Amino acid sequence: MIKDRFKPFSITVRGKLVTFERPAVMGILNVTADSFYDGGRHVEDEAVAAHAEKLAAEGADIVDVGVVSSRPGAMLLPPEEEAQRLEHAVRLVRSTLPEAILSVDTCYSLPARKAVEAGADIVNDISGGLFDERMFATVAELQVPYILMHNRGLPGEMQQMTGYDDIVDDLTRFFSERLDRLYRLGVNDVWIDPGFGFAKTVEENYELLERLDELTSLFREPLLTALSRKSMIYKRLGATPDEALAGTIALDAIALEKGSRLLRVHDVRPAVETVRLFF
Repeated sequence: MIKDRFKPFSITVRGKLVTFERPAVMGILNVTADSFYDGGRHVEDEAVAAHAEKLAAEGADIVDVGVVSSRPGAMLLPPEEEAQRLEHAVRLVRSTLPEAILSVDTCYSLPARKAVEAGADIVNDISGGLFDERMFATVAELQVPYILMHNRGLPGEMQQMTGYDDIVDDLTRFFSERLDRLYRLGVNDVWIDPGFGFAKTVEENYELLERLDELTSLFREPLLTALSRKSMIYKRLGATPDEALAGTIALDAIALEKGSRLLRVHDVRPAVETVRLFF
């Protein structure tokens, strides 16, 4: 049983140690107009607050707030504009969910700083520190947990940057080098994310999923998987993101079997139920 092999993990949130005795579920709150699945659904303040409440009610351990789409081909906002939007979104969600653990999906240090000052607890960086050289130092200064994701390039160019001699070896080198930098700067809590769908073909994504246990055995840092409704699912099924929930549940179950300790999802209740069946 997975529960017999699962290692609890902890992070420090607002000065308190929070321990997860089972895999955690992170609910996605996209305050964006162009995200690949739910763009435009949660833009107005009332819709943002209502969806945040829904994620929490369904059992999300963490609510992940983002105001910029990072799907392949998307254009990032200037950091100053993103910071304004993200600060507003975080204040709104924090007022709605005062006790929730909030992460923010950003790859720039200015929005990260403003979001933490507004009440965010975790920085979730899809660039792994590649897009802003000040990100690692900022996270160290803020003393918040950091999610380090593997990537190779900006959303507009990442899908021209696929191709690996050995995908696990490549990710191992990437994480090892960047974890060393983070720890030298004094960052204490780091999770790693292999970056499904980022600078990877559909075939490379499935090879990575099949070999995910190699990464979970190599690194002590908890591994987060973000597979929810992604193109590796709906393209293989000949479907759309709206039709990819069953595929998401199936792949999340595989990820749990291979040692994932966090699931980042659009649909919280099915993910919570998937975890419950294993635990």
